Amino acid sequence: MSAHATKEIPFAGTVPSPQTENEGMITGHWRTRRPVIDRDKCTECLMCWISCPDACITQDDNKGLQFNMKYCKGCGICTTTCPVGAITNVPELDFAD
Repeated sequence: MSAHATKEIPFAGTVPSPQTENEGMITGHWRTRRPVIDRDKCTECLMCWISCPDACITQDDNKGLQFNMKYCKGCGICTTTCPVGAITNVPELDFAD
């Protein structure tokens, strides 16, 4: 492997997130339960962001943590890793969208 090729490999095997959404890979319709954040409890420790296997959680300086529902499968990992219980899984049928 050339020295140039090794410089292109991401550090520690991580792969950078794509900058745009891929409409061909929307998986949010699989979800039966939706994560909901209680903003009063949330400390923005980012444990949910770290543990999300689909990178569905983003942090906006103005809005705080946000879920990308197009890709969230409702696995509940964010709910179980939240140390303050700020995220709950609510049945998807409770929402109109």
